[in-house]
Amino acid sequence: MADEIIKVILVEDNPGDAFLIQELIKEVNTAKVELETVEKLSQAIKILADDTSGGLSSPFDVMLLDLSLPDSQGLDTFVRANRETKAIPIIVLTGMDDENLALRAMQEGAQDYLVKGQVTGDLLVRSMRYAIERQRIEEALRHSEERFRVALKNSPIFVFNQDTDLRYTWIYNPITGWTIEEMLGKQDSEIMSEQDVQCLTAIKYHVLTTGTGTRQEVSINTPLGIKYYDLTVEPLRNESQEIVGITCACIDISERKLAEAKIREQAALLDITTDAICVRDLENKILFWNKGAENLYGWQADEATGENATELLFREPSQEVEAALLNVISQGNWQGELNKVTKAGKDIIVASRWSLVCDEQGRPKSILSVDTDITQKKHLEAQLFRTQRLESIGTLASGIAHDLNNILTPILAGAQLLPLKFPDADERTQHLLEILEINAKRGADLVKQVLSFARGVEGKRITLQVKHLIVEVAKILKETFPKSIEVYTDIPGNLWMVSGDSTQLHQVLMNLCVNARDAMPNGGKLTISAENLLIDENYARMNLEAKQGSYIMVSVADTGVGISEENLDRIFEPFFTTKAIGQGTGLGLSTVLGIVKSHGGFISVHSEPERGTTFKVYLPAVAGSEMPICDNFIPPPGHGELILIVDDEPSIQDITKTSLETHQYKALVASDGVEAIALYAKNADKISAVLMNIMLPVLDGLTTIRTLKKINPQVKIIATSGLISKNKLNEIVNTGANSFLAKPYTVNELLLALHEVMI
Repeated sequence: MADEIIKVILVEDNPGDAFLIQELIKEVNTAKVELETVEKLSQAIKILADDTSGGLSSPFDVMLLDLSLPDSQGLDTFVRANRETKAIPIIVLTGMDDENLALRAMQEGAQDYLVKGQVTGDLLVRSMRYAIERQRIEEALRHSEERFRVALKNSPIFVFNQDTDLRYTWIYNPITGWTIEEMLGKQDSEIMSEQDVQCLTAIKYHVLTTGTGTRQEVSINTPLGIKYYDLTVEPLRNESQEIVGITCACIDISERKLAEAKIREQAALLDITTDAICVRDLENKILFWNKGAENLYGWQADEATGENATELLFREPSQEVEAALLNVISQGNWQGELNKVTKAGKDIIVASRWSLVCDEQGRPKSILSVDTDITQKKHLEAQLFRTQRLESIGTLASGIAHDLNNILTPILAGAQLLPLKFPDADERTQHLLEILEINAKRGADLVKQVLSFARGVEGKRITLQVKHLIVEVAKILKETFPKSIEVYTDIPGNLWMVSGDSTQLHQVLMNLCVNARDAMPNGGKLTISAENLLIDENYARMNLEAKQGSYIMVSVADTGVGISEENLDRIFEPFFTTKAIGQGTGLGLSTVLGIVKSHGGFISVHSEPERGTTFKVYLPAVAGSEMPICDNFIPPPGHGELILIVDDEPSIQDITKTSLETHQYKALVASDGVEAIALYAKNADKISAVLMNIMLPVLDGLTTIRTLKKINPQVKIIATSGLISKNKLNEIVNTGANSFLAKPYTVNELLLALHEVMI
């Protein structure tokens, strides 16, 4: 400013005074002033009007104005000049030394009031510079306020100030439904509900007392309805920096909040479903992954998003998947069954439905897929198909056996009559006749085995105690099996009785034990055990061959080579064998199955390659003198205890939760180890026991048990699994589980296990 040229228009009718003012300005060495003098106010107004008629700014920076002019006198001179020349600051320079006049001139907008004879050149120049700078600041402020006004006009921003009593002192752009007149000078309590006042007052007083601004989302019940605002509150200070109030800005975010609420509602609906919902773009990158997908596949949403769906969910690309992609893009939808893999490496089968999603222009943009876990359903179907296949094979075998009997009967009869017909035959002929008779009998025995598989052998049924058969078989095994095979038995004294043929059941045990021996060529351990079992509706639902009622379960377990997965489905088929030629007919297990089914029972088998095989024979029990009353013990119901169920199978979650709630327990459900830990940490003081499946996605059961034990060393844990080896069972015990419950389990077994761990 000091180096700028100041352009001044002097309105003065006295030549002497005009000359004196020029000389005063020249005395100031730093002043660079261009001065133009006129004698009348009308001349000055005309000059300024002509110079700004084109819309340009005034060529003068400041006006020096005398109040006594030929065409105007007194304060009216300034009022007229100020009205007609608003773009230029005016300094009154007059001979009238009147304080009241000076005050009135300043109130009307004069930049300064100087008296001739009392002013120096330095004072005059400084006054002009100050007037010009102040004019510029005020002009900039006006432009800023205008920009602010334009920016706020029709915007969702509401700005206001309040004093320390929280009375509104300034309001701009009210968008709340209240007018400026309704708000100015009032407090929130005079226009708002009590609930809104409490919330806002707490926020505002916090800023007043701490001097620290804040930003929060608030809801206010306005005349326009409930509105949501992003509220920013800052302290308002004066020039000595004292807090004199607050300044606030409110941004209307009601539409955004409603949209967020709708999105949350939709997301919640998507997460409620147990189906896995996934959205992926046309390049197969995952865009959306719901809670059901997390539970089914094990990957959390942040892990799956952005990943290639095929690489994540399939072991390898297949023609089936490629065909599905082409079908959904060309026709808009596809559905079918797919084999997929979880994060834990578990193979599952899903019923998958794909739909093509298009944008507003109808162009394809993504694919929505909904997957339903049908693994258990497919396993049950496979179990049913296997049963039907065996029945079909049995029908076929029965027909063949009937024909073979017709063929073998005359052969065997002839083989027995020929030695009598030719008593003097030579030794070689006699030997050939013996071979003929022996092999005819073997053929007849073979046919009997086929018939026992096909339609069962009725035999003579009596009420018998299976433990006596087990003791007898174990004695034979110890005398005849190699010493490298250790034989153990585990039979409770209160084992229930069955109705059966002792010879046939003896054959069942011997066949299973001989197979176990053959599976342990280098020795091992053979264990025969038995136990009482009550099968309820839940258990029966998990096994198609089981029915509700009392059973005894006889287990034959070895530590041999095991059975491969591809052979496991065929081991009960007649004539199927993995033994070398000449070492087996393939009728041993089919005969076992036929006998067990004829007794109204069923068989299950579990095998791990190189770890051994366990056959479990289930036979219906009958009431007898040795059936103790204590085995009918039903654990007492719960008293509202909260049980955490941790299992990745939705059907088992539902069955177990329903069973517990039916018996007065409460239940929480987690689908993996991470979710289980989070739920337990949140509800540790409420959870009485944890039912923990060992095979879990994301975080396995053993690691989860260790973590829960760190959170609470006293936590009661019942481990469960349907596929557990002896080594794994030992590891479970060492980890800290209080009990183990093998799948499938009955409600009674579950309640008993809970009762025992919580005593």
